[in-house]
Amino acid sequence: MRKLRVLVLMHEDLVPPAHTTGHDLKTVEWKTEYDVVSTLRKMGHEVRPLGVKSNLGVIRSAVEEWKPHIAFNLLEEFDGVAVYDQNVVSYLELLRVPYTGCNPRGLMLARDKALSKKVLSFHRIPFPEFIVVPLGRSVKRPEWLPFPLIVKSVSEEASLGISQASIVEDDDKLRERVMFIHHSVGTGAIVERYIEGRELYVGVLGNSHLHVLPVWELLMDKMPDEARRIATERVKWNRKYQEKYGIRSCEAKDLPEGMTEQIQHLAKRVYRALGLSGYARIDLRLDMEGRVYVLEANPNPQIAEDEDFAESAQRANLSYPDLLQDVLNIGLRWRPARVA
Repeated sequence: MRKLRVLVLMHEDLVPPAHTTGHDLKTVEWKTEYDVVSTLRKMGHEVRPLGVKSNLGVIRSAVEEWKPHIAFNLLEEFDGVAVYDQNVVSYLELLRVPYTGCNPRGLMLARDKALSKKVLSFHRIPFPEFIVVPLGRSVKRPEWLPFPLIVKSVSEEASLGISQASIVEDDDKLRERVMFIHHSVGTGAIVERYIEGRELYVGVLGNSHLHVLPVWELLMDKMPDEARRIATERVKWNRKYQEKYGIRSCEAKDLPEGMTEQIQHLAKRVYRALGLSGYARIDLRLDMEGRVYVLEANPNPQIAEDEDFAESAQRANLSYPDLLQDVLNIGLRWRPARVA
């Protein structure tokens, strides 16, 4: 294996300390960053973490001084703005620096949930019916969009702004929740038909040649009877809440015959339709009648050692070091011209 100089880009507040004694490495905010940096070093690569907040100059200086073979991109925002992450990747392309993860156009398409659904519609990929309520506009629900509905940010990730109150059953609650997204999250709202069913994830790796990981499921069967089984902020990120209600994820079991292959094929179609590269997680729902709906695509998902993506790779006999090496190799093979 070729030893590489790897510049790991991360938010400046998430740079792991030089000494981790006294820290609970399972709960620290910089767990993903630590897992990636420490594992790459154990693999023999020369690794330099670089904190980035609002100055692209630090990237240019590091590139000119150190001449990395590749940048491992762990940034999810720039200057506090989530949609600016695509601009950092564009900057890396202008600097002629290979990088891991998704290309700028794929990031832009996937980040805009409404635009991505329009692309999926062209490719006849199933998704829940929806409308968009731009920031500052009032909501007018069309007759063809029946309750229950779920209200989300049109551009934010990581379940930001999603709670049990996100599912609404009448027009008053719909207006209230759209206003919450506008005022509290600060983005437009997407209102889509709520699909009762199983929450499924599929990891995909690659550029032109794709490697699809096992179908993964978020299990929420021990939550209170009145609670909807959706991936809220608390379900995703609150460990005490997860432990209290036995929330966990694992390979999806007891799927109808042929459903696993159908879902994995659908994930590849989504990946290609949105022009994704590097690695991504496709989120889906399987309803009670066996119909599959694509919720969204998440390029550059969490890649900590105990997150869904890495665990599903492990189930496919891809160890965490092997997964990171694959991500590096895919990044080294990517050429921006391929999205033209």
